[in-house]
Amino acid sequence: MNNDSYIEYGQGGTTFSGPDAVNFFRAATLVSALRLYGEHRIGTNRHLTPTRLLQLATEYTKKPYKRGEYLQAAADVHTWAQTMKAALPAIVRGTA
Repeated sequence: MNNDSYIEYGQGGTTFSGPDAVNFFRAATLVSALRLYGEHRIGTNRHLTPTRLLQLATEYTKKPYKRGEYLQAAADVHTWAQTMKAALPAIVRGTA
């Protein structure tokens, strides 16, 4: 099994290939959901409850969060995601 992960940018869009790249995309999306709920109390869907948002954040940061700490969790997961993005190779194709 090939575990090479990378982010590929091209005219057709962006590809997150491999487990680490997909995990980065998942974390970046989680940051958006945490900020949306923390700033405006808007949920993304009925299955991704506020409690579940904080549980997912804990999966990345290994730090428990209490109710109401959505913006702190977003900041911590954002740090994790940016560190992961810096470690992933980026491929740029067809920029013309």
